[in-house]
Amino acid sequence: MTDYSEEQRNELEALESIYPDSFTVLSENPISFTITVTSEAGENDETVQTTLKFTYGEKYPDEMPRYEIFSQENLEDNDVSDILKLLELQAEENLGMVMIFTLVSAVQEKLNEIVDQIKTRREEEKKQKEKEAEEAERQCFHGTPVTIENFLSWKAKFDAELLEIKRKRMKEEEQAGKNKLSGKQLFETDHNLDTSDIQFLEEAGNSVEVDESLFQEMDDLELDDEEDDPDFNPVDLESD
Repeated sequence: MTDYSEEQRNELEALESIYPDSFTVLSENPISFTITVTSEAGENDETVQTTLKFTYGEKYPDEMPRYEIFSQENLEDNDVSDILKLLELQAEENLGMVMIFTLVSAVQEKLNEIVDQIKTRREEEKKQKEKEAEEAERQCFHGTPVTIENFLSWKAKFDAELLEIKRKRMKEEEQAGKNKLSGKQLFETDHNLDTSDIQFLEEAGNSVEVDESLFQEMDDLELDDEEDDPDFNPVDLESD
């Protein structure tokens, strides 16, 4: 007769030794415990993780243990579903033998695969973005191929825009001509113009300075006096 209790106790001791930092007993009756499984570090040290909960039945290992995903980090819903299917498959294949280590090892490998898939997916997304960027740059450089249809469409739009610019310019020039005043109109409109010179002189007042050095005394001027010339003869002037 199989002693299920002894087999279960022996496996618990072995699991606690193998997973000292991630093994936790939840209850003694029924025996229930958790084991946290973490993938190897992927790109940028990213990992995925799940905590598996196992509960022994009375006849384990001749019957499958109950199992569930107790918690998880960075796993998608489809990843969780795949792990549960994997556990079911492994439990069926190892029925009749203590199997928790085998189940946990299978999940460990699955998590490593998921990390690799994440890395591959990101590389593909990066390549796709680079390809899209290159295509956008190529389109920008080469432009759109010219056809008769798109040229006529562009020309019609261009002519319409040019006509609108001309209309605005003519309207602005017309408006500017109406608002421009003649000299007479400016004089009649601004009455300060006819008094501006007088006002300037009045404001200047005695502030106008004269440089007297620019002028000489009449006595200092050397003027030729013809009468003082001994050779002067008025008759000569009359004969001239």
